[in-house]
Amino acid sequence: MLAPLILLPGLLCDATLWRAQVQDLADVAAAIVPDLTLDSSIEAMAARVLAAAPPVFALAGLSMGGYVAFEILRQAPARVERLALFSTSAAPDDPARVAARRGGIESLKHGRFIGVTSRLLPQLIHPSRIGSEVGETVTAMAKRVGGAAFLRQQQAILGRSDSRPGLATIRVPTLVAVGDADMLTPPEQSCEINAAVAGSTFHLFEQCGHLPALERPAETSALLRRWLSG
Repeated sequence: MLAPLILLPGLLCDATLWRAQVQDLADVAAAIVPDLTLDSSIEAMAARVLAAAPPVFALAGLSMGGYVAFEILRQAPARVERLALFSTSAAPDDPARVAARRGGIESLKHGRFIGVTSRLLPQLIHPSRIGSEVGETVTAMAKRVGGAAFLRQQQAILGRSDSRPGLATIRVPTLVAVGDADMLTPPEQSCEINAAVAGSTFHLFEQCGHLPALERPAETSALLRRWLSG
């Protein structure tokens, strides 16, 4: 029987983020990629995932998906068998990031949603992939998710809980991974999680930005396969 595996996308991402991993792990995992575009709070996102999830499952989240993973652990810790956290942070936004998010929300309310711009793309992926298929995939994903969902997700992120106090209570096998060139959630934020979760393992993707599932798909799949096997 295949192991249930829930893969949580990040901001402005859909199931395409995890497409390679769903395919690569099909022999060992029954992967589910929930839609995180429908709710305006992390708590509601987590509750929606749990309502449709198997009784127990392995859980992986990237960026905003990591925030949802922490909330799932708060709401139903006994249902999570193992945890993988990619490119995420347990801490709330600092004041500068809060101001940037609020500014983005206000500008969108008075203008047209233009998705991931050429200015934003270098913050998401490694510079070497800006003109590649990866860049095109990220841009297309953002357009599909759209402005209304972007507003809901940003509001959810702004209202999320500080997950640092709960890190020491995590007792399931935990993987923490991040790109060495991640500008949005720098490696030190993943190192903080790794240091606080007893027995967790840490992986650094080289020449990789914020989206290793797309930028380093084979390496991400191999990492998850080892994690699933225990």
